[in-house]
Amino acid sequence: MIHEILPVGWLQCNCSIVADEKSKEAAVIDPGDDVEKILEIIRRYDLKVRYLINTHSHIDHVGGLLELRKSTGAPVLMHAEDLELYRNLETQALMIGVPAPPRAEVDGFLKEGDRLTWGALEARVLHTPGHTRGSISLLMPGSTPAVQEPNQDSRDRLFAGDTLFQGSIGRTDLWGGSFKAIMRSIQDKLLVLADETIVFPGHGPATTIGKEREWNPFLQDI
Repeated sequence: MIHEILPVGWLQCNCSIVADEKSKEAAVIDPGDDVEKILEIIRRYDLKVRYLINTHSHIDHVGGLLELRKSTGAPVLMHAEDLELYRNLETQALMIGVPAPPRAEVDGFLKEGDRLTWGALEARVLHTPGHTRGSISLLMPGSTPAVQEPNQDSRDRLFAGDTLFQGSIGRTDLWGGSFKAIMRSIQDKLLVLADETIVFPGHGPATTIGKEREWNPFLQDI
């Protein structure tokens, strides 16, 4: 598996390019900005992008969608409950004093339990509201020993968007946010995962479910 993490934009959103090495099929998660840098990685590995996936539709996670959609032909996917937020990029931009990025058409909506496949890779959609109403996380199962390639990490991978960070959780004071909802999402959807699960947040360094269960101050009373 190819996995490149590229912090993009002035808020350094973690854009992940995840691809199957054999088929060269890829998914791009949260392409918030710096599209040329994302395309450089796609060209370097000669990838065919199957999906453009957004964990939520805050402005710093969606700014590159239109240009990438034009360049790759890949469909834009997000949860339906974040569509209103996405349609109001101009309002989001005014709130933080930046220009609004152009908006791409949304080609499909993701919901709890959906499975996306590209090449030999698969991700399951977890609806994890709280940071926004339509926030999702993507769970990718690790390789089984029978098919694991040499030196490949066999742990499950969670792309958590802005729901769970190393040592923190996503903000809930923005449009559509709810502290009660994000804590329920983390308890019911994320903390039930194996401690070894690698967590790739929407900002900042990777962590694991076990480390956050033990050290994250927001999770000590769960």
